Amino acid sequence: MEVEVDEKELKAAGAEPLTDGRHGLRIHGWEIESRKRSILKSSTLELWEKKLETYHMPEMVFGDSCLALKHVKSGFTIHFNAFDALVGWKKEALPPVEVPAAAQWKFRSKPSQQIILDYDYTFTTPYCGSETVKFDADKLEGGEISKDTCNLHWEDCNEKIDVVALASKEPILFYDEVVLYEDELADSGVSLLTVKVRVMPSCWFLLLRFWIFLQLRVDGALMRLRDTRMHCAFNDNASPTILREICWREATFQALSAKGYPSEDAAYNDPSIISQRLPVIMHKTQKLKVPDNV
Repeated sequence: MEVEVDEKELKAAGAEPLTDGRHGLRIHGWEIESRKRSILKSSTLELWEKKLETYHMPEMVFGDSCLALKHVKSGFTIHFNAFDALVGWKKEALPPVEVPAAAQWKFRSKPSQQIILDYDYTFTTPYCGSETVKFDADKLEGGEISKDTCNLHWEDCNEKIDVVALASKEPILFYDEVVLYEDELADSGVSLLTVKVRVMPSCWFLLLRFWIFLQLRVDGALMRLRDTRMHCAFNDNASPTILREICWREATFQALSAKGYPSEDAAYNDPSIISQRLPVIMHKTQKLKVPDNV
């Protein structure tokens, strides 16, 4: 999705592009920046393995890529990066998906550790973002970023993000999608973590999505979708409030087939379509009010 923004629209919205070669914009006290880099080098990947205490990593880790939304006045930043997401994967430590074909798969790992499926090889993560003060994207290398986390409190609430309102004709001032990591599950499916952001004159909105799809030819085929949506309306007269919705969906193909859903792989290639078919296993809405001084 390419978004061409007219300079007049930016000016009318009180926004301006970031400088110094950064990709993003400044609007109503926020600096919103995306950084897309290549796959981690082997030396950095080995350092991450030591920090995470694992020999297992996704095939493609975009460790220097990130999305950051900084509230300039307070110094508070909410950001999304691969290292913190993998910390979440390691802590959750789900059991491996048990499918007969998995015993034949050859995963990226140390030679002495291959074919030992005693870990979650889908890299499912409960990660829903990180918060820091004085965020420095250069600290991503080596996995240093999680050291700076701050302890602002997300409160459970009954409010919901108005998705219908977000579909209005309001111009999009900035859009980007950042891939954090990806694994093809030995050509038997896909495991993917991405974050998308959209900035309009009235607000910003983002979707962090983890998606796993084991192809239907694999016995015990599984579909899993973990979405985190965040929304913040601009208000120059008050401290911003961020609304966060977390929704996890999951089902086996056998369960979906029993409900009469299609039996072809092509019917499940789009996670947006899958989300309408998978049952919800966890859902909660939270909000965070950013103080003037963190």
